[in-house]
Amino acid sequence: MSGHSKWSSIKHKKGAADAKRGQLFSKLARALIVAAKEGGPDPDGNLALANAIEKAREASMPKDNIERAIARGVGAGEGGEAYEHVTYEGYGPGGVAVLVEALTDNRNRTASDVRHIFAKNDGNLGTSGAVAWLFERKGVIIVDADSADEDDLTLAAADAGAEDVVPDGSAFQVTTAAEDLAAVRSVLEAAGIAFDSATLTMVPKTIVEVADEAAARKLVRLMDALEDNDDVQGVYANFDIPETVLEAVAG
Repeated sequence: MSGHSKWSSIKHKKGAADAKRGQLFSKLARALIVAAKEGGPDPDGNLALANAIEKAREASMPKDNIERAIARGVGAGEGGEAYEHVTYEGYGPGGVAVLVEALTDNRNRTASDVRHIFAKNDGNLGTSGAVAWLFERKGVIIVDADSADEDDLTLAAADAGAEDVVPDGSAFQVTTAAEDLAAVRSVLEAAGIAFDSATLTMVPKTIVEVADEAAARKLVRLMDALEDNDDVQGVYANFDIPETVLEAVAG
């Protein structure tokens, strides 16, 4: 299981999403505001906004909140104009590559916070380009293995133009080119195939196995601390933690 879906699994086991819903809604609103400001309010022609809306819906963000954030982004209210995209790159315990995407109104503050988080959790913040080459932006759709037949899913995904379908623990991971995510998602919906999530993400090209429990715990603490930062929108890593170790560190 790749770093993207592995971390999603860990967060699910820890129940982190529900516990931090207020903070999550704030981050989602910021992403909606900026995406709408930069690419307009129509998700059909704005891939970043479509992805932000999908993430907001998956988090059960109220429709009114979503619409209000989009309206702010296109000028019907205040907010959004001061934020900018910033990416940080570094290494975590075990030599794991970590990519952090943030939206910030103060680059110095965010850089200082992220550097401190890396240092406190046995990681190292690197320079621009240090690990970005290890990741590709892709569409990833997670389908519960109990809700779909693998052959039916593979056929539907292939017909829609998906790149790959692979078993991923108790789920299937459907990978698409970034620009094909919406089309593949629509085909799966039309075929009656339910999925847990469908988002743009950074997929690692290579995987580092972290089988040592102590290193895995440190890595999880690093990922958790980065995601806790108000400016951080996404954290991606190229680790694989064996299921037996995952059960121990997420318990």
